[in-house]
Amino acid sequence: MRRTPQSPSAVKTRRDPLLPPLSDLTEKELLRRIHVEGDQDAREELITRCLPLVRGLARRFASRGQPVEDLVQVGSIGLIKAIDRFDATRGVELSTYATPTIMGEIKRYFRDKGWAVKVPRALQDLNVRLNKVIEQLTAELNRSPTIADMAIACGVSEEEVLEALESGRAYNSLSLYGSGSGEDDDSFEILDCLGDEEGAYEVVEQRRFLAPAMERLEERERLILHLRFFEGMTQTQIAARVGISQMHVSRLIRKAIDVLRQEMVPGAGRSSGGAAA
Repeated sequence: MRRTPQSPSAVKTRRDPLLPPLSDLTEKELLRRIHVEGDQDAREELITRCLPLVRGLARRFASRGQPVEDLVQVGSIGLIKAIDRFDATRGVELSTYATPTIMGEIKRYFRDKGWAVKVPRALQDLNVRLNKVIEQLTAELNRSPTIADMAIACGVSEEEVLEALESGRAYNSLSLYGSGSGEDDDSFEILDCLGDEEGAYEVVEQRRFLAPAMERLEERERLILHLRFFEGMTQTQIAARVGISQMHVSRLIRKAIDVLRQEMVPGAGRSSGGAAA
């Protein structure tokens, strides 16, 4: 009976017993074998080694209504992409590169699921109503409606309006807005670049680029920016973490962004939302 020839990759999976076990190899050597030799066993070994990183990142989203194991599975996709795309010549550690790639996959999962943060149904419904009411009131009043206008139109309290608007930012979002205000002219989204080949390197470079300017901020402002833009937390979550109101968090984000903008772009004006001390 004629034997079917095996592909080179299939042959490669039969390891030479004289070679050192993969568990003894360094991360650098595993990466070399993966990218130079196409060693699939080395790839599986490296994936296994990095799973604790995925699990740790997945736990950050444990309160958002999805099983952690599901998030680990999703994050593992990002890990595999990171390993396959990793370029050791960039001078970046694999874990540093893989983290935003893994986070990007998990955030996309929440975005695709709809409401990124577990939000009470009543707030979801109110947010949908507010979208229509804002459009109607803008046309009727010939200006942007105030919170009070929206509350009267919907028959709810101003606090409920604010809560619904904040929850609305979680809908299909988890995007990171540069101004913290959500205004189109001042905002940029980091999420869309996370998980692609250059995106993770870009996030690493952003951290390095921002470091000198970040030194001009107060410690609390640095913490808030880190939680907002690199941890993906909402303003409400940050407020609970830091122990201040959501509105105060919003003001501090705008203030910090103004400082960074002026540091990195000399002569740049303040954001349109202003900054409260």
